[in-house]
Amino acid sequence: MHAILAHGVIRSQTCIPQCPSLPKRANSRNPAFDVKLFLDSAGLGRKVDKFRKKATVFAQGAPAKTVMYIQEGGVKLTVVNETAKKAVVAILGPGDFFGEGCLAGQSICMSTATAIAPTTLLVIEKNQMIRVLHEEHEFSDRFIAYTLARIVRVEEDLIDQLFNSSEKRLARTLLLARYGAPGHAQKVLPKYRKRCWRR
Repeated sequence: MHAILAHGVIRSQTCIPQCPSLPKRANSRNPAFDVKLFLDSAGLGRKVDKFRKKATVFAQGAPAKTVMYIQEGGVKLTVVNETAKKAVVAILGPGDFFGEGCLAGQSICMSTATAIAPTTLLVIEKNQMIRVLHEEHEFSDRFIAYTLARIVRVEEDLIDQLFNSSEKRLARTLLLARYGAPGHAQKVLPKYRKRCWRR
């Protein structure tokens, strides 16, 4: 093919056929879900709230619409009966979830949550929590493991209340406060402490 330029100069011009552009291949693999990043930061359907010591996070009877994760600090859960008698049902710390009753169909909060220290919480909307549990297996595995461990702890506490003396209950509470629940980094007591308990 020739092109006629100014001043009558003719220059040969080769026509190179264009290859049809290939459609971009969609990325079939989504970026890996980072559980720690999800629990440590705000985002779609979740926010980070801070509470002063003794501040009320939610009150018994309030609408149950969110699941909360403790990033820093601690929370006490209490219930009050019809005669105004109050009982502490749980003391929670960093890494614990609470408010998960909304996932099981609870429409109102069954307890009052109060910060026992300056506390930072990740507040996750119910629908967002359900979506992540369905779509992200690593997160759902962690949440299920936490829920099962908490059920075991509640059963142990109930047995403790029914069958042990107040002295033994106090001793167990102090040991849990010092060494944590089973499954944490330190799972057994030092040998010298075991000898002390045998006396």
